[in-house]
Amino acid sequence: MKVLVSDPLSKEGLDILDKAQIPYEVKTGLREEELVSCISRYNALIVRSETKVTKNIIGAAQNLKVIGRAGVGVDNIDVMEATKRGIVVMNVPGGNTISAAEHTMALLLSLSRNIPQANKSLKEKEWNRKRFRGVELNGKTLGIIGLGRIGREVAKRAKSFVMKVIAFDPYVSEDQAKVIGVELVELEDIYKESDYITLHIPSSDKTRHLISRDEFSKMKPGVRIINCARGGIIDEEALYEAMKEGKVAGCALDVYEKEPPFDSPLLELENCITVPHLGASTKEAQVNVAVEIARQVVDALKNDEIRNAVNIPQIEDIEIKPYLFLCEKIGYLHAQLLSGHIEGIDVEYTGEIANYKVAPLTVAILKGILSGILTETLVNYVNAPLIAKERGIRVVESKSIKEKDFTNLISVRLSTDKEKRVIEGSIFQKDDERIVSIDGFRVDAIPSGYMLVISNIDKPGVIGKIGTILGQNNINIAGLQMGRKAIGGRQLMVLNVDHVVEQEVLKQIEGVDEVSSVRMVKL
Repeated sequence: MKVLVSDPLSKEGLDILDKAQIPYEVKTGLREEELVSCISRYNALIVRSETKVTKNIIGAAQNLKVIGRAGVGVDNIDVMEATKRGIVVMNVPGGNTISAAEHTMALLLSLSRNIPQANKSLKEKEWNRKRFRGVELNGKTLGIIGLGRIGREVAKRAKSFVMKVIAFDPYVSEDQAKVIGVELVELEDIYKESDYITLHIPSSDKTRHLISRDEFSKMKPGVRIINCARGGIIDEEALYEAMKEGKVAGCALDVYEKEPPFDSPLLELENCITVPHLGASTKEAQVNVAVEIARQVVDALKNDEIRNAVNIPQIEDIEIKPYLFLCEKIGYLHAQLLSGHIEGIDVEYTGEIANYKVAPLTVAILKGILSGILTETLVNYVNAPLIAKERGIRVVESKSIKEKDFTNLISVRLSTDKEKRVIEGSIFQKDDERIVSIDGFRVDAIPSGYMLVISNIDKPGVIGKIGTILGQNNINIAGLQMGRKAIGGRQLMVLNVDHVVEQEVLKQIEGVDEVSSVRMVKL
């Protein structure tokens, strides 16, 4: 294992790698072609915002497992390309939360009291108090777009200034907002009601130029704008026009569409406070993100433990963690039993498990299915959903809190152009994995090791015939489960055996008159 640190990282973070005895090299300021030439030697890459991890770099990273961003934003990393190649991209979402929130408040206060302008004026030997008359925060309305970690900390601090705080965030519930005393509103209401607007959302195609000419036209005259999130969320040309017209009384920017923004006309405006991307630039924040990303990289390389990955869902609830491997086994079992080309996968979570975030379990099912059919392609928790999408496989996830015959039940229906099959699983006690149903036939099979799945007619003597064949070939039966719907009808038999059953033996079993099919499965 070897780690490349391509941006400056605090000593405390490097100490974590030393303690874990993971070799690393610190090479900062590398050009793209230099990274391309050396990246294949490393298993992990740690960056901040300076290194641009491009498609070319990722394409040359034959041994890379992890890209760690010592910070929040990952817009300097080609996450899609990393996902395609099964590389985990992780960040540190909470490491600079307080620093960014305090920086937002610093800009908000500076904007209200003209602090930078007054400071500059006095140093130029001017004494013009009337020119820098400000406004109070008390009683003003602050509109927060994005009520994540930083947005919430800003809200708490703004309330201490007796501001009215409203927020827009479609992923936050009313109950969560009430806990911190924030009123959730629609985005249009943020524009219409706010005296101040602060942004705390990620950069994406959906958020690019979220605030432009139309949005400025809806705002209150004299509104003030603060952006400590990401450049590009505000249309800077439209912002310049709104400030020149007097619609926007002032703005404070920490981030820009192009950095450094030396060509931006906003730098010419006295009522535009500009600082060079300082949101996380505190001693505490730099140590926090360095230590945390180093720990995450160590855990990923040494223990296969992934935290704060941006391209795979995270298990937030310890209660569903035991189901992860069961789901992967259900998927892998499907892959070994299926016939035809996959068209759709329907997953239903029933019982108490439906109260949790089950996206990681669905990913585990996809990983199991795709690993079983794409033997020449590396399939992992990172790229499984993308591979399914690229192959046109429809995936539907549903929940029901109404219990069936089990406290928790996971049902996976796989549809191909030739057949449909349903496999259901559950966990007994803490981690006792069981396959409880295959195509409606009730069984109680342990999904482990070598298994024979046999479809046959329910007649006396069938088990004896199959057992004799296995015994004659020195194959020991470790477990036997049978399910049937009617006496004398079709029956499903699942046998756990001690080692692989060769093709010649499978043909002997298929030769039994009552047997319609037999499959060898390895889990």
